[in-house]
Amino acid sequence: MPRVLLLFVDGVGLGATDAGVNPFLVARLPTFDGLLEGVPVAARGAPQHYARSSLVGVDAILGFAGIPQSGTGQAALLTGSNAVEMHGRHFGPWVPSRLRPLVRQESVLARALGAGYTGAFANAYPEEVKELIGGDTDMSRKTATLPSDVPGHVARARRGSTFLRAGPPLAALGAGLLTRHTPELERGEAVASELTNEGWRTGLGRTGVPAIDAVQAGLNLARIASAYDITLFAHYATDYAGHEQDMAVAVRTLEKLDAFLAGLIEGADENLLIVVVSDHGNIEDVRTGHTRNPALGLVVGTGHAGFARRLKSLVDITPAIMDVLAT
Repeated sequence: MPRVLLLFVDGVGLGATDAGVNPFLVARLPTFDGLLEGVPVAARGAPQHYARSSLVGVDAILGFAGIPQSGTGQAALLTGSNAVEMHGRHFGPWVPSRLRPLVRQESVLARALGAGYTGAFANAYPEEVKELIGGDTDMSRKTATLPSDVPGHVARARRGSTFLRAGPPLAALGAGLLTRHTPELERGEAVASELTNEGWRTGLGRTGVPAIDAVQAGLNLARIASAYDITLFAHYATDYAGHEQDMAVAVRTLEKLDAFLAGLIEGADENLLIVVVSDHGNIEDVRTGHTRNPALGLVVGTGHAGFARRLKSLVDITPAIMDVLAT
């Protein structure tokens, strides 16, 4: 039976073939180049199907004016429902309060486990998360007291507002899969959202967590994904870099992601379908923040072309994954 790895990368779109604004045309990306046979990661190169992968642009606009945002985009991606339509507009950076039950209860993770498949959320979260959850799945009144330099989007909790409002951890929480913490990260049985564990070591002082490179992080994720029918992993650094509007920052971030993909593909077994998708554009144009460009859709593995042809918009991702699991 096929296994699926849903690799969510925040804020990555398919932009112009202009090296003056698009860091994909400046960065050294041997993994992307190999998968796409030298064609740049840009709107002009999609849709296209290659020997090992397919590249498609995924509509994140979903029929609404304005600039796509993370909250509604992630909700749509993870559930297959048009969250923009349900909310009435694009909204971010967090999943809107009224849509959080949707993400917790109807995400691809919850649906897969409900259908009898095995699943994992590969991201590591600090143990403090367990104290915040405490068995209450209604997070509407939970606030965070975590250190200010927590890895990944968890750092946003320092603002004192509600916690666990991004789509991936909400989905994991609802499915009962928010279970990987410091011990798992130390053993390579979880992956930090920023990949190399730097935030855990310097921001949280957890020096028992090994410093690793992005390739090793990819290898670790491949090993995790080999044990489950569906695995979700979320990487947010691409969106952060996009908001910097700095070519050098964007290039470094994409090169790190490319190395991560190299390790992931090296370690992946032949039955693993890797689905790399984003919620909206951002990093592909250093002149601005979020864009209306198509979101990245990169599919790698057996059956990639057939799967990729189904991905027209964000709402197509979850039903396509469920159909793969059922084959």
